[in-house]
Amino acid sequence: MSQPETLRPRLSALQAAWVIARRDFVAVLFSRAFLFFLLGPLFPVIVGGLAGSIGGQVQREAVSFEVGLAMSAPDNAAMIGAQSRLSEQLGGALPVLRIVPEAADDPAFDARAFMEARRGNYAAILAGTPQSPKLVGTENQILRWQGPVGLIAANAQSTAPVPFPAVAAEVVTTSAASERSTRIQTAQIAQMLLFLLTMLLAGMVLSNLVEEKANKIIEILAAAIPMDAVFMGKLFAMLGVSFVGIAVWASAAWTVWAVTGEAIITVTGFDFANLPAPAVGWPLFIAFGIIYFAMAYLLLGALFLTIGAMANTVREVQTLSMPVTMMQLMVFFLAAYSFKQPGSTLELVAIAFPLSSPFAMLARAAMEPALWPHALALVWQGLAVLALVKGGSLLFRKRVMKSGGAGRIKRRGFMRRAVTAVEPAE
Repeated sequence: MSQPETLRPRLSALQAAWVIARRDFVAVLFSRAFLFFLLGPLFPVIVGGLAGSIGGQVQREAVSFEVGLAMSAPDNAAMIGAQSRLSEQLGGALPVLRIVPEAADDPAFDARAFMEARRGNYAAILAGTPQSPKLVGTENQILRWQGPVGLIAANAQSTAPVPFPAVAAEVVTTSAASERSTRIQTAQIAQMLLFLLTMLLAGMVLSNLVEEKANKIIEILAAAIPMDAVFMGKLFAMLGVSFVGIAVWASAAWTVWAVTGEAIITVTGFDFANLPAPAVGWPLFIAFGIIYFAMAYLLLGALFLTIGAMANTVREVQTLSMPVTMMQLMVFFLAAYSFKQPGSTLELVAIAFPLSSPFAMLARAAMEPALWPHALALVWQGLAVLALVKGGSLLFRKRVMKSGGAGRIKRRGFMRRAVTAVEPAE
């Protein structure tokens, strides 16, 4: 008889997590599915960008700032002259006045009937006289232009209009109100980007667990090494894959911006280079963005692993993950609303709740220069990740790795296969 096969020594939790992470990272990174996953988000972004630019252009062309003039010829000339004088100081606050050709040719011109017939592209029509002007249009347009039109009519009545006094100006580089209002834009963009990347990439953890659970690989791994190490290894493997995906997308975005940046600025009117600087400065803010993405990914990924541990079928996984996805959306709204109220109870709740904490703290980095709250938040988020991983592993052992009777796992045989499954060939 041959000697019984000697099992290799059991790996420590840290070594086991590293083996699982390395195995999953390589398996996912060099799969065809990951290549298509990288290409997938590019098409919606391109389509969305084109649709947004076209929609913005259509919206700008559809909005009219012209008010039609339907007064007598002398009154029309007086109104246009007054508008011209005032626009030098008031600029875009005044409407553009255009004489309605139909009114000039028809002494009995009916402005109401003309507007209701949807003729012309006027925001409203101004009839009557400068002493008694009448604005005809929809309620919104009347509320918008009633004041400016009254100002023009008052100025048109003066034969020698009194010019507005020159206002002396003394420019300051910044102010508290201006600095805060501009930083809000940076915080909002950072939060939105963090949310989209987290929701887009965290699903890979769940799909990977479901696949290995279906073909029993996860049970083999759990028989050989601690389940906590399996979950932690999978989380960090998918986090590494996510960073690879983000690097690819960022490189593609940088290339597109370098080639078509000026055209994008012309169409959208937005220049990322002029984005307001965050309170902690750009280098530290980018570092915080990377760290908080990692924490948000680990938190949501650990929650998805817990869901996978509770589910027995793919349908159960989909059913259980939907409420979590909706909850994450509500969490994002909580964080997005709370940072505008610094120091409030709502902001403290958003910081304390683990799933919303990365979003709230990233916005805080844009708004406040203090660094010590980030250290406390990161420690708290790390503890939450460990707690979720521990809870998920306990659920998995309870629901899948059952002991007793015919369902008892033959541990020694599983460990032999597990060593082959998790350790790469020499």
